Amino acid sequence: MKKGFVFGKYLPFHKGHQALVTFALGRCDYLYVVVCGSDKETLAVETRVNWIRTTFAGEKRLEVVELFYLEANLPNTSVSSMEVSRLWASKFKNILPEVEVLITSEPYGDMVAQFMQIEHVLFDQERMAFPISATKIRASIHDNWHFLPDIVKTYYQKKIVFLGTESTGKSSLSKAIATAVGGSWVEEVGRKIIADSNDFTQAQLIEVARSHATNIQLACQELKPWVLIDTDIHITQSYAKYQFGHYLEIEQSIYDSNQADLYLFLTNALHYEQDGTRLSEAKRNELDHFHKATLADFGIPYREITGTWAQRYQAISLLLDHYFDEMFLF
Repeated sequence: MKKGFVFGKYLPFHKGHQALVTFALGRCDYLYVVVCGSDKETLAVETRVNWIRTTFAGEKRLEVVELFYLEANLPNTSVSSMEVSRLWASKFKNILPEVEVLITSEPYGDMVAQFMQIEHVLFDQERMAFPISATKIRASIHDNWHFLPDIVKTYYQKKIVFLGTESTGKSSLSKAIATAVGGSWVEEVGRKIIADSNDFTQAQLIEVARSHATNIQLACQELKPWVLIDTDIHITQSYAKYQFGHYLEIEQSIYDSNQADLYLFLTNALHYEQDGTRLSEAKRNELDHFHKATLADFGIPYREITGTWAQRYQAISLLLDHYFDEMFLF
C-alpha cells in the first residue's frame, strides 16, 4: 500500500486545497492530510481539521492529522529554504514514518521530500486550476468567498440583526444593506401573521417566533457571507412582556437560530408613519424602552443607530466595512 501526505495550515481551507487533496488521493492508496497549527494563531487547529474531515466525509482512504507546534521550535514560514525544509522534514518523518510520497503545490516540496528520502509530486504550482491562495483570502474573504468550500462558508458567515420599535427603518434598511453587500435578507414575519399591532395573542407571537427562526435557517443555507435579519426573537419577547406582562416560553432552538454576530438597535428618532395597523406613536415610543429593557434582560449587546434614514444607511454601511476584517478572524 502506497502512503502519501499533504500538509499545510489551511488558514483557511479553500477549493485549491480541496483540489490538491483530491489529486493526491489519486496518487496513493492512503493519504494523510497534516494540518499544521502554531501557538501564535487564533484559529483553532481543530476547526481546520473539521473543515477537511467534513469536506471529505466518507473517504476512507484519508486521515487528517493535527500537528500543533511552537513557533519558537519550528519556523513559521512558506519561504523556500533548505534549513527550514530540513526541520519540517524531520518533524514529518517522525510522525509519518511510513509515507512514500509527498504531494504539494510548492517549490519547497522537492526539498522536504529530498530530506525525507521520498518521492515528491507537484500539483498545479502556477495555480491555474484555482487561482487562489489562503493569503489572498485572508486579505479579502468577501471578494474570494466563491473559493471557499461550503463548510468553511458556514463558519465565516455572519448574521446581523436589525432591532427597534415600529417605523424606525428596520425593514427597508436591512433589505437595502443586504442588497448592497450581496447578503441574504430575512424579512420580518410579524406583520404577515399579526395584522394589527394593537391586537394579537400569545399563540400568534409564538407562531411568529417559530416562523422567523425557520426563515433565518433557510437564509443561512444560501451560504452568503452576510445574513441581514429584520427583527428577532427578543423583539417578539418584548411585545409579549409589554402586552401580557411576561415573556413567552420559547424552545432553545429558536434562540440558537436567532443568535447573531452583531445587533443594531435603530432608535425611534425617526419620523413616525402610521399606516393604520401600528401602535400609536406614544405606545410606540413606550415600546422602545421595553425593547431595550428586554435586550438587557437577555444580555444582548447592541450598537445604537440614529439619525435620518440616509444617515442610518451610511452609519451601518461604514460599521460593516469597519468590522468586516475584525469579524472574519483567522
